[in-house]
Amino acid sequence: MENDLGIRTRYMTNLAIIPARGGSKRIPRKNIRPFLGKPIIAYSIEAALQTMLFEEVMVSTDDEEICKIAERYGASVPFLRSKETSNDYATLADVVTEVVKCYEERGMCFRNICCILPTAPLISFENIITAYEMLNNSSKYNSVYPVVAFSYPVLRSLKVDKTGGLSMHWPEYTNTRSQDIEPFYHDTGTFYWHRSSIFRGEECARARGIVVDDIAVQDIDTETDWKLAELKYKLLHNIL
Repeated sequence: MENDLGIRTRYMTNLAIIPARGGSKRIPRKNIRPFLGKPIIAYSIEAALQTMLFEEVMVSTDDEEICKIAERYGASVPFLRSKETSNDYATLADVVTEVVKCYEERGMCFRNICCILPTAPLISFENIITAYEMLNNSSKYNSVYPVVAFSYPVLRSLKVDKTGGLSMHWPEYTNTRSQDIEPFYHDTGTFYWHRSSIFRGEECARARGIVVDDIAVQDIDTETDWKLAELKYKLLHNIL
């Protein structure tokens, strides 16, 4: 079968996309900054390769230095990101949609997409495999990604007024024991499995979560976050 450009389409199973633009405001050059001895993006690339699930592990970037580092650790960079998806306002969905379209223009159509964040050194390749198996064995869900419980019950949260006064968002839970309150979750910001049909606008996302422990999760936006991630990595890998 040929696409609109007259190129014969190859249908493939899994593509890993690691989005890593060059600009980073809060931590300069964050995506390739050394993390315990190697560029932080290397951990995401290596985890993707370790799964043995992907026909292609690619890095979407607008930066030549990131290209060289990505290729050194085994990823491919078949094309550079456009200006439209390299600015501060482009969403992750914008980036993935562009990558899917670029591959299809080259005659490569993937059934599943795994978007792996470049600043996820705590990522587990086993969790990527587990989430893939959930996706592959489900007819109900077309999206699977890891989630983690908020560290403190959200329903016991407080709000602060202009004078510094405190009040509860949900006062009906004032005297409820924390262990009796339903847990709330947020995504880990490490990886997301999706059917590629979502990015072609053929269906809406129907997501399922895989719950992980908070020792394996750390959002990295500040220098303190970076140090906490290093400490967690050492604990996970028994590094003294």
